Amino acid sequence: MTRHVGFLVYPGFVLLDLSGPIEAFANANSMAGPAYQLTVASLEGGMVGSASNLQVATVPLQSLSLDTFIIVGSPQPPVGTWVAPLTAAIRDMAARSRRTACVCTGAFLLAASGLLDGRAATTHWSFAPQLQERYPTLRVDGDRMWTEQDGIWTSAGMSAGIDMSLAMIEQDLGKEAALEVARMLVVYYRRSGGQYQFSSLLDLDTGSDRIRNALHFAREHLRDDLSVERLAEVANLSVRQFGRVFASSTGMTPARAIERLRVEAARSLIEDGQQTFGKVARLAGFGDADRMCQSFLRIVGRTPQELRRSARRDRPARQVC
Repeated sequence: MTRHVGFLVYPGFVLLDLSGPIEAFANANSMAGPAYQLTVASLEGGMVGSASNLQVATVPLQSLSLDTFIIVGSPQPPVGTWVAPLTAAIRDMAARSRRTACVCTGAFLLAASGLLDGRAATTHWSFAPQLQERYPTLRVDGDRMWTEQDGIWTSAGMSAGIDMSLAMIEQDLGKEAALEVARMLVVYYRRSGGQYQFSSLLDLDTGSDRIRNALHFAREHLRDDLSVERLAEVANLSVRQFGRVFASSTGMTPARAIERLRVEAARSLIEDGQQTFGKVARLAGFGDADRMCQSFLRIVGRTPQELRRSARRDRPARQVC
């Protein structure tokens, strides 16, 4: 069975958002035969220029019948008079496809089409707050590498499109095929949808000094009870105001942000290997190792034990003078 995968591009698209997933599916063909037919489309067809000034040949989108429909991203959320007809075409094609997906800021086009209403979605971490503010009916999770709900997929930027494609290949052809594709691409098999994109919340430009202060306070008091009420007090906002401003500024709930800060703090101690898991859990504010393990599985996609084993394997051997 050959599945037709179509990629929608438009002027100024990011080339890696297109080429990364294409290479994943093309490598699956080399492993499993003609599993996928790959086509690049645009609204009207013809040559379309990327953000890097390279052009690709496309066919008209409406001429296709697709199994999988993937919308690529651009360096900034798409704007312009061409967006409305494009989102109309997206709605039409999604209704005729088994699954619909987007990479990076392609989520703004998918959201404008209404296909993400009431769904969980992700995008590049730097655009997550903007996506949430512009489309409040979405549940934007700026942490995740990719999401999937009822056949609608979204992914973060750049290489995250490869992770999403590997997940699709696994869904279609099985784990071994996806693993072999990952090996050929020399990428980690495979970063889970829940693995966080960015190393530190504290480096996010939240656009709000009050939220930034609350995050810094939380980072310095991870062992304390960091309730929403306490953080709202630090931010000098009411609890209701704080929750609303925090979500619009960071793309996540306060509870999820605290969990992520604790995971980040614990990870370096886990990989260092000098402390027991129980002690790391207490130092990072989890309370116990079981709760810490659950958080790591949810956010990183790997257990603390797996991370410690990987760190030991990767650690260079000590040289004896």
